[in-house]
Amino acid sequence: MRDVLEDIAGWYAAGETFGLATVVNTFRSAPRPPGAAMAVSAGGEVAGSVSGGCVEGAVYELARSVLEGGEPVVQRYGVSDDDAFAVGLTCGGILDVLVEPVGPATFPEFPAVAASIGAREPVAVATVVSGPGRIGARRVVWEDRASGTLAPGAPHAARLDAAVDDDARGMLAQGLTGQRHYGREGERRLDELAVFVHSFAPPPRLLVFGAIDFAAAVARVGKFLGYHVTVCDARPVFATPKRFPDADEVVVRWPHKFLEDPDTVIDGRTAICVLTHDPKFDVPLLEVALRAGAGYVGAMGSRRTHDDRLARLREVGLTEAELARLRSPIGLDLGARTPEETAVSIAAELVQLRWGGSGRPLTDTTGRIHAGPG
Repeated sequence: MRDVLEDIAGWYAAGETFGLATVVNTFRSAPRPPGAAMAVSAGGEVAGSVSGGCVEGAVYELARSVLEGGEPVVQRYGVSDDDAFAVGLTCGGILDVLVEPVGPATFPEFPAVAASIGAREPVAVATVVSGPGRIGARRVVWEDRASGTLAPGAPHAARLDAAVDDDARGMLAQGLTGQRHYGREGERRLDELAVFVHSFAPPPRLLVFGAIDFAAAVARVGKFLGYHVTVCDARPVFATPKRFPDADEVVVRWPHKFLEDPDTVIDGRTAICVLTHDPKFDVPLLEVALRAGAGYVGAMGSRRTHDDRLARLREVGLTEAELARLRSPIGLDLGARTPEETAVSIAAELVQLRWGGSGRPLTDTTGRIHAGPG
């Protein structure tokens, strides 16, 4: 929907109902990923693409039919031996496309969703695509609220909605879009109901400073958790893509200068890991990092190193409130020794901070396992 937002926002504002086709699942070498969208206006105008041209004609006709009939449908497109260029995918892939009528009467939350996308506020749209209930039933999930229901009129609606809210917020935090499966009452162990969760949020950023072996392990686990990972170090001999294959980018630059650059995006979803072990790097870096608005700032080192670091940071003018934001020594107490184990302890602290977990064994806790609003 992000690709066609400008067009459909205009149609919606004019009171039109339009057909929205969204890729909700793919198999093999499908040409476009889940979330790719094509919209067809009431007057026949087209915006966007679901396959780069392979099945657009068939999707267009289906969207027109849905606009006339008013009921959402999910259609599978794959290789057609008889007429591949007309309704199949010549690449050999398969994709499932949800086609639904969208307008003020069917999607009252759309203006709020569009506003959140424009403001870069994370928002997810969860839609039933198969199973019992109504195909096309929709729930919109923000980090702190939700609207709509996936099971209109059903006694189990609240349980299903709560389960999907938890998963949608987790996917939002990782910038993931895709299907999740449930029982009709939200049971995660069952496969009766398929819900497509379309996340509108850039992945959170993980900035790793210090091109050492621990940084390679942190980059690897950070990528696994869905972060956009940057490794930065001022030493070109160490900061190379070959040494950090899991990083999205490797930057050769003084760390504090990189962090001060206006092009470096830092927000409440950004995690900063300082692994440099060198005062000439980490003191000016932490001076900037602790004032930059990142959601997490952690620094590696012994308790003696930490005490020395705090003294140096006080000397450059950081307040006690600013210093209280520093997670040092970095990570949770797992008894980690190797770079990989240390990376797991850092990842555990990131997850704990994101969701407010206690850090205790689940066997020692009671109540809900999955934290979050509602």
